[in-house]
Amino acid sequence: MERHERVFVDSEFLTTTHGQIPCEDCHGGNKDALDFKKAHQGITADPTFPDPGKTCGTCHPEITRHNRNSLHITLASYKRIIGLRINKEGGLPEKLGPAMEEHCLCCHASCGQCHVSRPQSAGGGLLDGHFFQRRPPMETTCVACHGSRIGDEYFGNNKGVSGDIHFTKKRMHCVSCHVGDEMHGEAETVSGRYAVKNGPRCANCHPDAISDQSKITAHKIHKNRVSCYVCHAQPYKNCYSCHVGRDSKGLAYYQVESSKLAFKIGLNPQKDAAHPYNYVTVRHIPSSPGLFAFYLPRAMENFDSIPTWKMATPHNIQRKTSQNQSCNACHGNPSHFLTLSEIEEKGKKANESVAVPFNLIPELRK
Repeated sequence: MERHERVFVDSEFLTTTHGQIPCEDCHGGNKDALDFKKAHQGITADPTFPDPGKTCGTCHPEITRHNRNSLHITLASYKRIIGLRINKEGGLPEKLGPAMEEHCLCCHASCGQCHVSRPQSAGGGLLDGHFFQRRPPMETTCVACHGSRIGDEYFGNNKGVSGDIHFTKKRMHCVSCHVGDEMHGEAETVSGRYAVKNGPRCANCHPDAISDQSKITAHKIHKNRVSCYVCHAQPYKNCYSCHVGRDSKGLAYYQVESSKLAFKIGLNPQKDAAHPYNYVTVRHIPSSPGLFAFYLPRAMENFDSIPTWKMATPHNIQRKTSQNQSCNACHGNPSHFLTLSEIEEKGKKANESVAVPFNLIPELRK
């Protein structure tokens, strides 16, 4: 994006409802100053973060009263999950506060960073001359943050893996499934994104797939036992061993091992009413015992308390996949299942509850 495009306010924007609101009402600054620097003193680039109530909330209180506690703004689940790896109480040591803010909590998205500009973590910049976008463009907002895994899967950017049928055939936008009530919803106390209310479910559009009268035998057999992704997802990206710190100039950085495309079925690590399945697709996340070693040696003393293989919902769905060509294509292929024998030594204890005991795999063939 050219520099002028990032900051240029289209003159036609000034004729819109939002454009008729004085700039200083949202962004602050000194409207009476004639000097550039004085006029911009106290200005706020994104007045919708962390609390959009004083700006967007003046007209949209029904959204902002919940949105201020959405996961997009608070990223609360990061604090909970990392806290559990640090100690049994889930508390964060004072030394890790700045590290968390710098490395883990900087990818937040606000009302403005979806509907007016690109997210700051992706470089910022106005989407279209400050015009407000009712439906944010997924290529420059959603995928700006969720690109390396979800975006590449959905658009088919991973070598040898097709894009998601919902995009390649129907050109569906992210908000076709991830509706406003989910994106704006209250989520301060939830355990993670899969616990957010109004999350997408395949059955919302495909009720016949879980119907007892389904004409597809496999659907009736696997209903509530196996997630849809086990049969309809393709290999997806798995990330390993993240380490964060600062370089000799004090600039923050992170390092991860190369990601790998893989398809793995594991035991469901977080059963609930919305995810009652025994078997789900699982994805390796990059958390590692030495994640915060630069800031606090041995910070992750409780690292093995939760798995590093998490339930996954890959965005590369196809009606026909290699594992659903026949019963034996899945049940007769042990390589599809995550077993302890293929988990790195340092992760065996953490993932005991997720790995499928090898003696169970033959039983699946019956």
